[in-house]
Amino acid sequence: MRLGGIDVPHDRQLVGHSDADVLLHAITDSLLGAAALPDIGRLFPNTDSNNRGRDSADMLRAAAARLNDAGYHIVNLDCVIHAEQPKLSDYYDAIRHRIAGILSLNPHQIGIKAKTGEGTGPVGQQELIEARCIALIEHP
Repeated sequence: MRLGGIDVPHDRQLVGHSDADVLLHAITDSLLGAAALPDIGRLFPNTDSNNRGRDSADMLRAAAARLNDAGYHIVNLDCVIHAEQPKLSDYYDAIRHRIAGILSLNPHQIGIKAKTGEGTGPVGQQELIEARCIALIEHP
């Protein structure tokens, strides 16, 4: 399973038009939204065959470039992954470093947390994994 730009061993895969990296998609939309730029769906529509299987890291880099072009820079990211399985605590550092590499940030600017559904709802029943991100950006 591709999550946060790394491969996490799991017996299931995420399904999506691109590589379905839900965490990188959440970060991409968070950055774009913080700068009032078009969202990931408008920049990389699933109706465009060029986006089929696309690496989410490429989409994140493109969003960060748009942010920089608009005069903003990233202060920090606070990310939460909601997943019953796989357990992700052993992967926090690898995910943090991968995201930092994609965005040319210090890994300490990136917070990663994971929560379970405690057996309830779509997350708890392992029907989906979702991610949320809050981006703090500034315009010097």
